[in-house]
Amino acid sequence: MPAPARPAVRAFFDRPTGSLQYVFHDPETMQGAIVDPVLNFHPEAGAVTHESAEEILAYVRATGITVAWILDTHPHADHFSAAPWLAERLGAPRGIGARVVDVQKLWKGLYNLGDDLVCDGHQWDRLFTAGEEFMVGKIPVRVLFSPGHTLASITYVAGDAAFVHDTLMKPASGTSRADFPGGDSTELWHSIRDILALPGDTRLYVGHDYPSDGDAPEYMATVAEHRLTNRHVKDGIAMEEFIATRDARDATLKLPDRMLAALQVNIRGGRLPPPESDGHSYLRIPVGKFEAR
Repeated sequence: MPAPARPAVRAFFDRPTGSLQYVFHDPETMQGAIVDPVLNFHPEAGAVTHESAEEILAYVRATGITVAWILDTHPHADHFSAAPWLAERLGAPRGIGARVVDVQKLWKGLYNLGDDLVCDGHQWDRLFTAGEEFMVGKIPVRVLFSPGHTLASITYVAGDAAFVHDTLMKPASGTSRADFPGGDSTELWHSIRDILALPGDTRLYVGHDYPSDGDAPEYMATVAEHRLTNRHVKDGIAMEEFIATRDARDATLKLPDRMLAALQVNIRGGRLPPPESDGHSYLRIPVGKFEAR
């Protein structure tokens, strides 16, 4: 069996949210894709800036990468998506998993948006189905549905690299939480087992790390490394043990401080709510729908 295609991968880190963004490309054709780009939001001022997306834009232009896709793994709860901003500058289509429609419907109700949001996924150019494949240059990309962290989470398996979003953390940290609306620790277990069934040398790129100030993030470990050392899901840990550990941990976690701002932007495909009569967009914060922890 021939070895899988090996994309070049560059990680970008947004330290305020602990978010990892990626550009991968085919070294032969120089076609590439951007995964989970961050639009910087400053909650203390209600300001939006573009330094993270500008860093990615400068990289792809300097490297000579033709961006074929801008990909979101799910609607994020901790940062705004910069996919529309980058798409306008690069002319690339945007994609996400088809179950984003379910997340739209869920959060439309939580925000009481009424007719202000059409929940059909038209805010993206492509809604990927489970098992769907597409090409980035000569790199085949396969879509795995990976629910558990959210209803709509997917993994992009690009040759020997997989972008596993917030399903896994670095092995020493384990896995991501499953207590957001629509999350489920049992589904998360099954999604992780599907990911860990990939070949052992598959590079898994995670969505978050939270290093100390001045330290670099850890963002990649192989399937084999996770199966050997991941504190939550290494080989030998049973589903029941994982679910008990994950649920107990989640019960102690505060909600992300940007969540109620971010979801109403990200269910719109990364666009702010339509401007009101004064030309400014306004965010809705539901009061009393979530418990303080």
